[in-house]
Amino acid sequence: MMRTEKRRVFAAHPAERKHTILLDFLEQEQISKELRDGIEEYRKTYPTPPELLNRVPRPRYHYYGKEVWEAAVAAILCGENLLLAGSKATGKNVLAENLAQVFARPGWDVSFHVNMDAAGLIGMDTFENGQVTFHPGPIYLCARYGGFGVLDEINMAKNEALAVLHAALDFRRSIDVPGYDRVEVHPAARFIGTMNYGYAGTRELNEALTSRFAVIQVPAIDGGNLERLLTEEFPTLEKKYREQFVQLFLDLQKKCENAEISSKALDLRGMLDALRLIRKGLRAGAALDMGITNKAFDSYEQGLIRDVIAARIPEKLDRGRLFSD
Repeated sequence: MMRTEKRRVFAAHPAERKHTILLDFLEQEQISKELRDGIEEYRKTYPTPPELLNRVPRPRYHYYGKEVWEAAVAAILCGENLLLAGSKATGKNVLAENLAQVFARPGWDVSFHVNMDAAGLIGMDTFENGQVTFHPGPIYLCARYGGFGVLDEINMAKNEALAVLHAALDFRRSIDVPGYDRVEVHPAARFIGTMNYGYAGTRELNEALTSRFAVIQVPAIDGGNLERLLTEEFPTLEKKYREQFVQLFLDLQKKCENAEISSKALDLRGMLDALRLIRKGLRAGAALDMGITNKAFDSYEQGLIRDVIAARIPEKLDRGRLFSD
């Protein structure tokens, strides 16, 4: 009882309330008590700077998967940086946000693209008020304030951009800022890379970079966890249709694995968006076209996807039949 009351007082800020909810979720997931205690101890050792509470992520979804949760939390408590590898729609970014939230660390997202270079990561000189000043980048800020830096699609980055990360990710835990001073990486800071294989523009990570991460192969979401996600996100969704949407996603997953359709249609976000569109008033056929089918631009493939959908979800299904509210 005393612990509950303490949590209620402690969780005054929205970010803190979310943290409490997520800790309760980890308890429900039967995550090791030792690891949950480790999270609490970590938070006491590295309290969130009040001015950065608004940077603590507030993910919309929970990540479901006890084994992955335990592996990720253990790695972070051991001071490791994480590389989350896996195919599309496995929840890598959701897990990264969940980790930042449960550890109550400010988050910085870095989306790698063709123009991302070292200056974009560390920072650059800018001319303000008649003088040259240093404008810090996300890696610099993450290192300074002990944040969690999410390195999204890290295998799309250019080598010269990644080279600046080496010293920050290994035992040196420092960043040399050209023309300025060396920045020591805060002991609470962690870097979490995410990567898909097979996307245009991706490549293999070199050994030097890979060796600086603890790597987790994030598995595809299974039917049980997908049903839990749909139940949490759409509590008034009729049970029989919830089961059909789960099976629809698994059907699309199987078609992708067998190379019958491309991975463009395997879009969990798209399916959730389609359910929201139906709840707003669209018919199921139109909503699923927008959320899933139309993401494949080949007309023949669109026909295959519609056939898969039609086997599970009637085209004219509407809100009144799908939701109980």
